[in-house]
Amino acid sequence: MTAEVVDRIEVSYRVSIGNAAEVAEAIRVEQTIEFPFDLAPEWIQETVVGRIENISENNVTVSYNPGVAGGGITQLLNVLWGNVSLFPGVRITGLRLPDSYLAGFRGPRFGIKGLRDLLNAPTGPLMCTAVKPMGTDPQGLGEIAAIIARAGFHIIKDDHGLADQPWARWTERTRVIAEHVKQARQEAGTNALYMPSLNVPADRLLDAAHEAKAAGAGALLVLPGVSGFDAMRMLADDDALALPIMAHPSFLGSNVVNPDQGIDHGILFGTLMRLAGADISIFPNYGGRFSFSPAECAQIKDLCHTPLGSINPSWPSPGGGMTLDRLDELTEFYGSDVALLIGGALHRGDLATNARAMVDALSA
Repeated sequence: MTAEVVDRIEVSYRVSIGNAAEVAEAIRVEQTIEFPFDLAPEWIQETVVGRIENISENNVTVSYNPGVAGGGITQLLNVLWGNVSLFPGVRITGLRLPDSYLAGFRGPRFGIKGLRDLLNAPTGPLMCTAVKPMGTDPQGLGEIAAIIARAGFHIIKDDHGLADQPWARWTERTRVIAEHVKQARQEAGTNALYMPSLNVPADRLLDAAHEAKAAGAGALLVLPGVSGFDAMRMLADDDALALPIMAHPSFLGSNVVNPDQGIDHGILFGTLMRLAGADISIFPNYGGRFSFSPAECAQIKDLCHTPLGSINPSWPSPGGGMTLDRLDELTEFYGSDVALLIGGALHRGDLATNARAMVDALSA
């Protein structure tokens, strides 16, 4: 591999429909100039248009001049999966970003070590849950959060569907839950962070984040598939905000669930979430109510943790139908640097007893 190739963005695609060489040729042009190649000036052909680096059966690698992806994560996503997302039978299976390009990203503000320091949790998995169900009033949600905070959970997030519904307005809900968690922390000596869901209109996003912090929220839940990856990046980079961010996978599933189309699980929920500043990345665990496999979940874990320039590693957070009887299995599979997310299962029986049981099991 030449020095020139090392300094380029490399994307591997698996092609399941059509001739791989022809598709690769279409990709390298479509993802850059979107213009007849033969009509482009020679310097654009040589410098701007993507370059085919390898074709092996149905797998192709195209490299791009990093300048093509200038403009932060918005343009990077456009280069990786812009018009090619409209091609049937194409899937991104590999991504390598040069250090010179990664230097333009701050990534997770806290990452694994920073969150451990913030939560005074030097070892073991993080324990996370969501306040739910939708339809509960702010006081009820606050009482649920207080029970979980007293038990010793690290992260108490809004359910991602909680927005500004008439039965629990966003501002009131955020204030009431934050107050309940603060009081429970003081009473029990725990370190729970409450993170409201920033499921708000775009023109309210930044103000809502600062409003949440002023109300006592210790972290934020963001839905980048709905609000945008660069919106999450903006919040992560805001030094006046400076709160941990958890990313929810809502609206992103169609990018990964078809094995012949989309983006590999680890790239989307690991690499791209890290670039956009997520300290914690939620995804469906294998064996839950969704269809992710153990191999796909392992890929997410690996790309949350693997070196990525100077960008902090992030916490993989498997969830989606998890139960208390799987805690040993999950910690063996993911290791200790994982944020285990168990929601509805805590409510089967006595919430306080179940929450305490999870804390005791993982603390042991």
